[in-house]
Amino acid sequence: MRWACLLFPRLALEGALRRRDDPAAPFALLEGAPPRQRIRAANQAARAQGIKPGQPRGLAEALCPELGCAPLEAATVERWRQRLAAWAYAYSGQVSLDYPHALVFEVASSLALFGPWPAFEARLRGELAALGFTHRLVVAPNPAAARVLVNAHDGLAVDETGLEAALGRLPLARSGLAAESVQTLARSGFRRLGELFTLPRPALARRFGSGVMRHLGELRGEWPLALTVYRPAQHFSRSFEFDRPVHAIAGLAFPLKRLLQELSAFLRGQDAGIERFSLVLGLEGGPAQRFEIGLLAPQREAETLLELTRAQLERVRLEGPVLSVTLAASRLTAYAPVRRELLAGPARQAQAWAALHQRLVARLGGAALKPLVEHREHRPEAAVFAAAGPRATDIPEARLRPGWLLAEMPPAEAGIARLLAGPERIESGWWDGDDVRRDYYLAEWHDGRHAWVWREPGGEGFHLHGWFG
Repeated sequence: MRWACLLFPRLALEGALRRRDDPAAPFALLEGAPPRQRIRAANQAARAQGIKPGQPRGLAEALCPELGCAPLEAATVERWRQRLAAWAYAYSGQVSLDYPHALVFEVASSLALFGPWPAFEARLRGELAALGFTHRLVVAPNPAAARVLVNAHDGLAVDETGLEAALGRLPLARSGLAAESVQTLARSGFRRLGELFTLPRPALARRFGSGVMRHLGELRGEWPLALTVYRPAQHFSRSFEFDRPVHAIAGLAFPLKRLLQELSAFLRGQDAGIERFSLVLGLEGGPAQRFEIGLLAPQREAETLLELTRAQLERVRLEGPVLSVTLAASRLTAYAPVRRELLAGPARQAQAWAALHQRLVARLGGAALKPLVEHREHRPEAAVFAAAGPRATDIPEARLRPGWLLAEMPPAEAGIARLLAGPERIESGWWDGDDVRRDYYLAEWHDGRHAWVWREPGGEGFHLHGWFG
């Protein structure tokens, strides 16, 4: 087996920054109770102003008057860990949050689906960068080794043959041993894990206790680990709270992108898609405003979901300043990824039409689009019309017909270069008072276009009725 460990050294800070309108503005997390609050972590803009962890809040605000602050909340950090576990579950069925500040997941069984480790690693890092989380990533034969190696490495991938050498170079302070064990070993002159590996095991256990021996066994994969395996919720619900009210739909774009990225990861983990989800906008001084986002087919790609959601929201008018956005999905559906074709063909054209259809419905609304309904009528101008219902199944026999029929039929004699086919006589409508008797021809225009023209039987002048694509 191979286990990946992701360490998030700035999870609390970056989770808090995701809620801010301007994540690049100076910001710091606080720990402790007033009036003795101190800086726990600060973003780059704050550090550039001289803000450092451990500083009293008063000093930090004196150095940077525009500094934004928020208290560190353990519950909020845990929620972010759960969200990241849901994201990782899309790539592995064995994900664990047993290690603080990190998550581990088994990846050997996923390589056949997501490619060799370098490609898989690049995919994981790209998605984490899009989500906005700093991280370090290591792969090792067991989760305990992966967790301690990520303390000192980023991008390291070791197998069974190189595991002990990689562990041996670790300083004891980064080996995962308890602090008191590290102090005891340091007083005995030990500095690295490799020095402990060279000692006889009975002597090591006698001098430093069973806890040290068990930890070394776990790192080497000799002691089995009983990790708690993460299981995702069956329903998705995420919220984003603004620091200040938002007055325009455009201001919702950034949080919607993040929320839909999380929804996409959740759906991949469930191997499912979605056809409907809800957006609830918490308004200042009024009841919440709710929208149902409906899709024509199951979707789960974040880019597609964002495009369709924004298109539907363009037709919405806010009922007041927005304080929060909640995205919820309670009904999942089966999802079959679209089969990609190397060359253009009917299947690929159908996929393009389906995507265009969905975009038009999202932007204009379902009522604005009407299918062309055909029925058994020989008069061309009455054979096809737009209707609100589904397509008719009573389709006339297939004949050569232009894709574009003109509402008015002007004289066409001057534009015809030659007649290619015809005549085809259409004589119909005597029963409703709109009797027509026409001879239709396929004509080639002087510029090479093909047209559908007609004239009355025995007549001379042609009229243009439509163009072929």
